Amino acid sequence: MKIEQAHFEKGNWYDLKAENPHAHLVLAFGNRFILEDKAIFDKIKNQFPKAEIVLGSTSGEIYADGVKDESVHVTSIEFENACVTCITTNIQSLGDSKATGIFLAQSLKKEGLRMVFILSDGGIVNGTELVHSFSEELKMDIPITGGLAGDGDLFTRTLVGLNTTPESGNVVAIGFYGENLVIGTGMMGGWEVFGIEREVTRSEKNVLYEIDGKSALDLYKIYLGKYADELPGAALLFPLALKTSDKDYLVRTILSIDENNKSMTFAGNIPQGSKVRMMKANIDRLIDSVTYAAHHSSKGFENTSPELALLISCVGRKIVLGPRVDEEIASAREIFGSNTKIAGFYSYGEISPFNNSVKCELHNQSMTIITLSEQKQ
Repeated sequence: MKIEQAHFEKGNWYDLKAENPHAHLVLAFGNRFILEDKAIFDKIKNQFPKAEIVLGSTSGEIYADGVKDESVHVTSIEFENACVTCITTNIQSLGDSKATGIFLAQSLKKEGLRMVFILSDGGIVNGTELVHSFSEELKMDIPITGGLAGDGDLFTRTLVGLNTTPESGNVVAIGFYGENLVIGTGMMGGWEVFGIEREVTRSEKNVLYEIDGKSALDLYKIYLGKYADELPGAALLFPLALKTSDKDYLVRTILSIDENNKSMTFAGNIPQGSKVRMMKANIDRLIDSVTYAAHHSSKGFENTSPELALLISCVGRKIVLGPRVDEEIASAREIFGSNTKIAGFYSYGEISPFNNSVKCELHNQSMTIITLSEQKQ
């Protein structure tokens, strides 16, 4: 597997090599306003004329050893024996997120599939329904990974594209095929739960109305105390833990609040009858959690470093970590070593199996890592 990386920043391209007609897959993660410029896609297409080119807007670009904003980072992959199939659709053409997931899964389900990477619009696609319908339709014991595109901290418009300038509403799914592929995944949040466990008594998909028969918004404000006046921004400091098993929690981030309906809209579904707890940030634990995720994603590589590590972390973590955000990437680099190429982005939702499981979920406020190598034959 041959990997090349380049980036566009402040009007200039850096590290671009000679035209590469042999690359099979190109991942381009970047600032939404830059990606809207058709010249960016045209330059990438000219550089990699035969590759499948997947583009997505971000809330920050992960590249090498740190985090960038207002840039585009490009990672090209040339396989020796493995191959990829890329499928795209727009949610408007299929009607809803569930139908979109089913269509994409049906398109990729064939012999030799080892992993799926999904890059989805992060604004108008329901990530939970997309991921669950994809998993249920695929019915294969393989990791489903990826993330929801971002738009900085604007939450206005996100873009995804396949072999064209990216647009709103698109979802791209990449199927990786080949027996010689070595794949790992890892995820961790690092948030601290506190307070008693409560039950969701009224909700509709990702809109939460009542907890324990009381207004969810009023209860949430009591927990936030002095931070309540800073909602919805303050919600990034206090996400909600959604219990999925005795050991596992999904982290859910608030996107908006409705004072009239006393409701909160989350970045993922909050099923009625589920158990929830409040969470709070601990900066050191957030950073330490990346070490755990990197370790877990390295299992199976037998004393070698993965050739590529894709890091997808939440915009909420980026905002909470502030000037220490580069430490997330440094923690991963320390585990992988200097030979692993690192790429990725800050997202509006992360798609990954739980550790020690292949069950895929939409996560919020988590660091997820996908590792990839191609064994020599």
